[in-house]
Amino acid sequence: MHNKFNEELITLIDEENNEYEFEILDIVKNKEGIFYALTPVFAGKDDSTEDESTYYIFESVEENGEERLAEVEDNDLLDKLAVVFESRFVGSYSESSEI
Repeated sequence: MHNKFNEELITLIDEENNEYEFEILDIVKNKEGIFYALTPVFAGKDDSTEDESTYYIFESVEENGEERLAEVEDNDLLDKLAVVFESRFVGSYSESSEI
């Protein structure tokens, strides 16, 4: 049996040098920029979020010649991106669940 899913993982480091691992769910490139939908990866079930459908949207920004991910601060843009990502998630999951 082949696994169609190839997890892409990314580690983000906050201002206090804490590391957090995320799975990249999707990437959207549009005129506003490049945006990532990420979901946290947890080591144990006690570490998980209450809602397993939780994901975060980050924007790719260039700083000092290096790419980094930053929070999207424009709430209207964030809402638009959520609609785009969620419509893409529905399409992906419904296709993958067909036998």
